[in-house]
Formats: sequence, structure tokens, C-alpha cells
Amino acid sequence: MADNSQTDQTVTPEDEVVRICQDLIGIDTSNYGDGSGPGERKAAEYVMTELTEVGLDPELFESEPGRASVVVRIEGEDSSRGALAVHGHLDVVPANAEDWQVNPFGAEIKDDCVWGRGAVDMKDMDAMILSVVRDLARTGKKPPRDLVIAFLADEEAGGVKGSHWLVDQHPDLFDGVTEAISEVGGYSVTFPDKNGQDQRAYLLQTGEKGIAWLRLTAHGRAGHGSVPNDENAVVRLAAAIARIDAHVWPREYIGSVRQLLDGLSDLTGVSYADDDASDLLQHLGGARGFVEGTLRDTSNFTMLDSGYKHNVIPQSASASLDCRFLPGHEEDLMATIRELAGEHVEVTIVHRDIALDSPFEGALVDKMKGALLAEDPGAAILPYCLSGGTDNKALKKLGITGYGFAPLRLPADLDFAPMFHGIDERVPLESLKFGARTLQRFLADC
Repeated sequence: MADNSQTDQTVTPEDEVVRICQDLIGIDTSNYGDGSGPGERKAAEYVMTELTEVGLDPELFESEPGRASVVVRIEGEDSSRGALAVHGHLDVVPANAEDWQVNPFGAEIKDDCVWGRGAVDMKDMDAMILSVVRDLARTGKKPPRDLVIAFLADEEAGGVKGSHWLVDQHPDLFDGVTEAISEVGGYSVTFPDKNGQDQRAYLLQTGEKGIAWLRLTAHGRAGHGSVPNDENAVVRLAAAIARIDAHVWPREYIGSVRQLLDGLSDLTGVSYADDDASDLLQHLGGARGFVEGTLRDTSNFTMLDSGYKHNVIPQSASASLDCRFLPGHEEDLMATIRELAGEHVEVTIVHRDIALDSPFEGALVDKMKGALLAEDPGAAILPYCLSGGTDNKALKKLGITGYGFAPLRLPADLDFAPMFHGIDERVPLESLKFGARTLQRFLADC
């Protein structure tokens, strides 16, 4: 680990953010979603050290041994105002080292980037938060309102052992919190405008699709592999998979998606139709996939499990299905899946969570826009809906309105969005420093 002994008030967030990001990436917090893996405890202890070193008094919470989250409240100038939660998650998805150019937990600096699992999702933002909070504590500056800073466990498995557990078991930690910011928003994309000039736009995340992780289990008659069987569970499951995969989910543009497309159309001069926005979406580069996932509900099969011997027809066969639904669509999606699955296939919910849709207006949004534009004048700022999910879903149970704001000014040629859960994750050093400056500016004015 890098030396973290600096407590001089002349140290700025951008002086520390790269070091902290490297330190966090170097701690393996892989979340396999099945209870295995190292857990977040070591990373949580690191965060505790970084916070206590500058005089703060954070608390560490474990939902079960090793599954650790850290929370600290910072008093603001006006505690009568609604507090702001600033949160990130400490876990990461697993990484197969053989697929990477570098050790995914080596936190190597290469080509002016920090490489490693979590560099994009989301130890870069964790580092920004830590660096800015340390600066607040060192300098004694108070933010305009109370801040609740949270570093959470288990987001990559739905937050059951992290954000949802804290909200259910310790809701008092979020007393008075009205709004929140977290990951997967505030990063830039660059495209040619209507005059052929490079235009940088920041995608501010205002919405999230809901989650329905389902298990489909087909039931049939077990038997010998040499005997004809018209109640084969594998065949029944395969037929259900084919029907669901062939289903075309109707397209619908919710408010945040419509605002994004209209804004992008105005900037580029490229029009779009409700049934085809492909020419317009290509201007988003790697972020196109995230946006395409929000034009309709989606259902993708991810895992299969059946049988135990080559010559035995199994009694059951199962598949895992990842469904994401737009706000207000959950009941229709579930009814459609059950109908398509058919009478011999049972549909059970493994994990579900709500969809979010927050307004692209108001004082907090104005402050986020202002911080970005102060650091990058001339940029455009557009809303978008995330096809995935964040811990803002858990906070919504307490009435907290959440946004994605992890500000990064990115090189035009960096295909950033596909690195979420991808290989060779990396974040430019200058982008980290930009993010630390922007977040510092925002929290000083929030």
C-alpha cells in the first residue's frame, strides 16, 4: 500500500485520489454472488483508517462476518436542511486474470491510467469520495448541509448484505437524508456536433431500470436416455428459453430517455424516429449499449443447470434469467415471462428491486451541472437512464431521491462504458483528478 501519512492542509483531493484508487484496487473484494469470495472487510478497514487519520469518527457495520460497510456523518453549516448521502460500493465483480493484459488487482499505472478491477466500477468514485472527505476534515471546512458518507458492501449482488441491510437494520444512519449521489453518471462522451466540431457531453444519471433476477425450472419425467420421453424437462426448458428469447419487448421512451435523445439530436443535427434511433445512438460510442438497454424492457438468459449423467433424462432443468424493466413495467414483465415460460416451467424470483426515475431539474441537479461546467466550460449535460442498478434503489425505500454523479472527463478515444464488468478496466489519471476537483466543488456548494 502507498504511504498515506500526509495530513498537511496543503494536500488537495487531486493530490491523493490516484494513490487511494490504487490502494483500493489492490484489495481484492470480488463478489461471486454466492457467499464466497474475500468480502469487503479489508477494504472497509482501509477506509476506516483513511477517515480516522484525519479526525473523523466512522462506524463499521457487518451484515455477516466479512461483509462490511462504513458510514460517517459530516456536519454541515445548516443541519436543518435535508442531508445528502454520498455513497459508493466496495465490492467488485470477479476477474479472470488470464483475460487481462495486467494483474487485475495489481493497480498498475500504464498508459497514464490506473488499471485493475474496480477502476471503473467503482473504486475510482470511492477514491474521489475519500479524497474529498479527507480534505474537508483536514481543512475544517463545513459543507452547506450534512453529508452522510457511505462505503457499502454487496452492491454487485443486489445490495442485500450492504445497502438494503443497512436501510432495514440501521435506518437511523440516514436520518434527515433527502437526496443521494453515487455511481454510473457524470462521465463524458465526445461526438461531432452539427458543425462537425468535437462536442463533449456529460451523461447525468437520473433513472434506473428495475431488476428481476428469475429462475426458470422445468419439470418432467426422469428416465433412461435410450427411451423416448415426451415429458423431458430439458426440452421443456429449451422451448421456454426459445420463446422468451424470441419475444420482442415493445419500445417505450420514458422521460429521461426522451430528454437524452432530444438533446443529442439538437447537438448533432441527427433526427430519430420512435421505432429507430440507431443513427443517433451511434454518436454515444461505448455508452450506446447502456442507452439501448433503456429503450424497452429486457430479458437475458445467463446460466443453465440440468442433468447429472449422460444417459439419464433429469426430472428437472433450470435457467437463470436477468430481466430489467422500465418504471411502471414490473407487473406486465412478470406476467409476460410466466406466459411465455409455459405450464410446465415454474418461475421464481431470486432477487428483485425497483426502477427509479428522478427529475432532471431542481437545486441539486443545478449544482451538479454547475460543478461540471465550472471545470469544463462549453460541455453539454444530458440526462440518461441506467440499464443496470445502483444502491440508490435501497435508499429509495427511505424516500431518498438518487442520482448517478461520478464525474469523469474522459479522452474521446477511450471506450469507457464497455469496461463496466469488462476486462482491462482502467481509468485515466487526469480523469480521476478532474473527478476529485469536480466532486470537491460540488460538495462545497451542495
